[in-house]
Amino acid sequence: MIIGVGTDLCDIRRIENTLERFGRRFVERLYDETEQAKANRRPSPASSYAQSFAAKEACAKALGTGFREGVFWRDMVVANHPSGQPYMILTGGAKARLDSLTPVGMTARVDISQTDEYPMAQAVVIISADPQ
Repeated sequence: MIIGVGTDLCDIRRIENTLERFGRRFVERLYDETEQAKANRRPSPASSYAQSFAAKEACAKALGTGFREGVFWRDMVVANHPSGQPYMILTGGAKARLDSLTPVGMTARVDISQTDEYPMAQAVVIISADPQ
């Protein structure tokens, strides 16, 4: 059963400019250590940061809150399965919101699809619930 769907588009050039202007302050405010390490391994870290930015925005939309009601940027972390498939880990206010949306007897799952084609990055998040 689908609980929520969100999508977002992010201009990679905007992230490049923000990284240039604010550097670590921006990165540490929005991304956890694993997201930072993943981005910094790439030839263009801004593309990776933009994909994660779009995924976090899309997830906040799928939760139905945006970045309100205790949902913060670092509450949503983009991670990857060994196959490379991305997924979202929720903590804090985002996890509390997810728990409130998940019907009793069900387990929530947060799937992501991400892509980029310079200068744009895009993400779609689907939150679903499956029987336990």
